[in-house]
Amino acid sequence: MTDATAHNGGAAAAAEKAAPGEAAELRRRLARATRRQKIRALLLVAPLFIFILVTFAWPIGVMLYRSVYSPYFGQTFHRSAKALAKWDGRGVPGEEQFAALAADLKQARKERTVGRAATQINYELPGVRSLFTSTARKIRRIKSGPYKEALLKINKRWNDHTLWTAIKRLTSPFTLAFYLASFDLRYDGDGHIVRQPEDRRIYVRIFARTLWISVLVTGLCLLLGFPVAYLLSILPLRTSNLLMILVLLPFWTSLLVRISAWIAILQAKGVFNDLAVAAGLISDDHRMQLIYNQTGTVIAMVHILLPFMILPLYSVMKTIPKSYMQAARSLGATQFTAFRRVYVPQTLPGIGAGSILVFILAIGYYITPALVGGRTGMMISNFIAFHMQKSLNWGMAAALGSILLASILFLYWLYNKIAGTENIKFG
Repeated sequence: MTDATAHNGGAAAAAEKAAPGEAAELRRRLARATRRQKIRALLLVAPLFIFILVTFAWPIGVMLYRSVYSPYFGQTFHRSAKALAKWDGRGVPGEEQFAALAADLKQARKERTVGRAATQINYELPGVRSLFTSTARKIRRIKSGPYKEALLKINKRWNDHTLWTAIKRLTSPFTLAFYLASFDLRYDGDGHIVRQPEDRRIYVRIFARTLWISVLVTGLCLLLGFPVAYLLSILPLRTSNLLMILVLLPFWTSLLVRISAWIAILQAKGVFNDLAVAAGLISDDHRMQLIYNQTGTVIAMVHILLPFMILPLYSVMKTIPKSYMQAARSLGATQFTAFRRVYVPQTLPGIGAGSILVFILAIGYYITPALVGGRTGMMISNFIAFHMQKSLNWGMAAALGSILLASILFLYWLYNKIAGTENIKFG
């Protein structure tokens, strides 16, 4: 019991024995002391709460909001939004809707906002951006209607039912189009959800590749890290400390330096291929392509993430008494049976901790696949960065990031159901 709790308990006992007036005063003092303790505790955790809110919860909330909120088209074509609300969605709209579109194009051309709005609809209908920008340049010469005839004269594509359906849908500030595109889906001309054309189905395959590479890297790190951690745990302290320095050495080297070293080692004219040719294992004309593909991504990521597997395993193995194995041997178990049935089950907390740590780091990796992945080694993080930096499709980047976050949370929930988070131990 803490001093504060003992003090409060003593005050409560004293309040029961005191006179009614004194008891009421003691209760007020006790309430004030309890309130001060709560305020003090709240002030102590407030900086951490604010830090988590600003650096974690708020960015995730903004990302989720941006994945469904895209107001630029509706703000630019607000007259068209009101006119298309009266359209029944059949065929091509009438003169009223064409007139509203012409007015919006004229104003957008004047305010120089047509390009940004047209870019949004171009995400759903590739090639439409040029239609909007070219029409906005030519529509200023048309002073009066009929606008439907004038727009069709500028470009016959304005007679496309699918185009008008997309315009009506995008006038709403909220959309699911980014999430549909993330699953290789889209809206058709009638507003139904259909699959993307074969040549545009990329994201489901990239998500599957990201998951496969992350699982493979986690498995290889466990396969390589387990014997290393076991060796560190059974060696004398002086020797294990020296080997631990070698395990931690990659942390003291720049990530770019390590990746550059792998490029020099694995490329066609690199160290590994030169040694293989010199040893006669392969001919000079059949050098192995180990870089700028999925193989290079996996090798580099395993090397970088291996310490994150070794450290949790070592911290758990170090606490396992050696007497357990000796007792199993004395009861007739072989060395392998004792290791498999007595030692390995006690390392499961370290295996779980290391696997989750490596997997979460691997599934969000960006720099390594970007430098050594090539076309077949790219992961979903590279596409998120592309949409943020190159295509400027922040809604698509937010949708992909949200799906990646949801996937990690689901896998963590699944692990908790199967193994339980109580079996995770970092030492």
